Amino acid sequence: MPPAKPIYMIANLFMSLTDYPFFRRLVWRPIYEQLAKRFDIKDWYFMNYGYAPSEKEQHLHLEDKDEPNRYPLQLYYYLAAKVPVKNLKMLEVGSGRGGGSSAIKKYLAPADMTGLDIASNAVKFANKTLSKDGLTYLQGNAESLPFGNEVFDVVINVESCHAYGSVPKFIDEAKRVLKPGGYFLCTDIRGPEGMIKLRNQLKDSGMELLEDEDISNNVITAIETEEGSKQQRIEEHVPKWFQNTFREFAGVVGSKIHSDLKSGTLVYRRFVLKKS
Repeated sequence: MPPAKPIYMIANLFMSLTDYPFFRRLVWRPIYEQLAKRFDIKDWYFMNYGYAPSEKEQHLHLEDKDEPNRYPLQLYYYLAAKVPVKNLKMLEVGSGRGGGSSAIKKYLAPADMTGLDIASNAVKFANKTLSKDGLTYLQGNAESLPFGNEVFDVVINVESCHAYGSVPKFIDEAKRVLKPGGYFLCTDIRGPEGMIKLRNQLKDSGMELLEDEDISNNVITAIETEEGSKQQRIEEHVPKWFQNTFREFAGVVGSKIHSDLKSGTLVYRRFVLKKS
């Protein structure tokens, strides 16, 4: 089993290279394609670091079958619940394995929910395991959305846009497909300077920034609270030769993601914007 220090160093190098758009376009898509292809785990629907709600946020009652995914599911729920999405037409960009779009459809009841992801294997997995009436998944590029103008009431993007080659192009596309008065909801993880850049890109979009909130501590709490169940899943489903690397990717306690969030080297924020 490879030692932890080299893996940590590789993760550090990898995260630093994501500052370059060419590297993001080159690397992230094949990574997500391979994850979806090689890890066909039927109840692994989410790929985010999770969220523990604050005291002022109402407790979310889940169906028993959703409890194992409570914390990553909550990252979606408490963002989408910022606006009244019931009976609206909604798009998730960067839907991954489909769990977020499915949870929003189940617990917040938009009339129509579309999940879009660049990784075709992830889209196949989501359609095979989660698709139903009013919930569909499509393959597509966040920087060139395959929809007409002013189609959706809400666009949501969760822990995804740091992997895009051009975030401004994506934001412009999200604004384009939104109806007037529609909402753009976003969470992401960045270094402090990168987060300032993202905030400025959102402000420059011409949409009204309604909420801008640091949720780093909520994400840290989620990582630490679900540590036992996350480690168990890795032990059960990931080949031993790949487990240490996968732990870094999954953000377990002691990983670079967890350590950097605790030190402030990484910050996690969520945003709510409205198209005028």
